[in-house]
Amino acid sequence: MTNTTLSKALIGIDIKQASLQYNDSNACTLSNINMHFPAGQWTAILGKSGCGKTSLLRYLAGLLDEQVTWQGSLTSSDNGSIRDRIAYMAQQDLLMPWLNIIDNVCFSLNFKAGKGNTDHQENALQLLDLVGLKDQALSFPHQLSGGMRQRVALARTLMQDQPIVLMDEPFSALDAVTRHRLQNLAAKVLVNKTVLLITHDPQEALRLSQQIYIMQGKPANAVALPVPSSSIPRTIDAELADLQQKILTTLEADYE
Repeated sequence: MTNTTLSKALIGIDIKQASLQYNDSNACTLSNINMHFPAGQWTAILGKSGCGKTSLLRYLAGLLDEQVTWQGSLTSSDNGSIRDRIAYMAQQDLLMPWLNIIDNVCFSLNFKAGKGNTDHQENALQLLDLVGLKDQALSFPHQLSGGMRQRVALARTLMQDQPIVLMDEPFSALDAVTRHRLQNLAAKVLVNKTVLLITHDPQEALRLSQQIYIMQGKPANAVALPVPSSSIPRTIDAELADLQQKILTTLEADYE
């Protein structure tokens, strides 16, 4: 199987009996972690600030290799490498203020060999059209609202064309209506991607995810929660409202 074929395949991820410890710490951040992220589905990870959610995401992205010790099993469903098939979307949009919008979408690809700049720009324009920002292609970040900037960040994530997408609270700084709309958009444009979503919002997790884990304790471990089988993005109905309250009750245990 070629690298190109690998990158386009649907990929699941399994973590078994894993622990993570920062090299400058005497204690593990994560311990005895067992998680399954099914191929082509959304998995949300909830937990209080500092529990290790972002550490896990950053380790999966290859951003902590020099800072932590990892023990345990981390495998993909096709036994291929995970690290080179990941796109990462952070809480901040991280747009370059001196670049216009279309160049921001193309930014990460400008350092890679392959298609020429014209091809990149054509692809970027299609993605900006998909997220409703084609007419803003030549605008600059300071000219856009927070919600529009996050849509640009989403287009930039899609531009990387990777089967695994890691999202670290990408909508947390937005107002409720904009957040709701971007959740709907993300569910649409990230179909058939394996998405790992870090969030503090139980409602967001329930709207978008087919799997939900809560990370609790010190060191943290992960507990899977039941999730409705309905398609995403879900409408908040009585069932989801009840589940949201149960999740909040579970999370409150870490604040006592």
